[in-house]
Amino acid sequence: MTTAPASAVWSWVGTDFRRSEVTAVIGRGEECWRRTGTDVLRWVVKTRSGFTVEDARPVQQGRQLEVRARILGVTVVEPVEVVAVVDTPERVGFSYRTRPGHPVDGEEAFIVHRDGDEVRLTIRSLTQPAARQPWRALFPLLLVAQRVVRLRYLRALRS
Repeated sequence: MTTAPASAVWSWVGTDFRRSEVTAVIGRGEECWRRTGTDVLRWVVKTRSGFTVEDARPVQQGRQLEVRARILGVTVVEPVEVVAVVDTPERVGFSYRTRPGHPVDGEEAFIVHRDGDEVRLTIRSLTQPAARQPWRALFPLLLVAQRVVRLRYLRALRS
C-alpha cells in the first residue's frame, strides 16, 4: 500500500482500499511555491483544516504521532506514522499511514507541486474500514466526513 508522494503519476491499483486523488490550484509564483512547500512539511494542511497535531516539528519519515479532531464535542485521536517524505525543486510533500486506533485503515498523502507558474496541491488516499469497533460500523459516515475534510485540505494552503 502506498500513495507514492514522490511520483507525478499514481498508478496504484488494488481492490481492498478505496482510492482517491484530487488536485487543486492553490496559487501562482515562486513566493507561493516556497511558502506552501514549507507549510505542507509542517502539517499546516492539517492544522488549517481543523486538526491538532501533537508534534510541531517538520514531518520526518518514521515519526509516529497523534493527530486530533474535535467533532461535536468529542475528541477523535488519529494515530499515524509518516511513511514517505519528498522535497525536490518541483515536488514537496509526505504521506502517512494510519496506526491501530485510527478511525480508518489506510494512507494519505499531501503533495505540493508545480505546473508552470501554477502551484498545485494533490491529496491521495487509500482507505478501508478500521478493524476495530465502533469505527468499523461507522465507516460509511467516515467516508462522507473524509470528502468534507478533503475540501478543507484543498483550501488550507491557498494564497
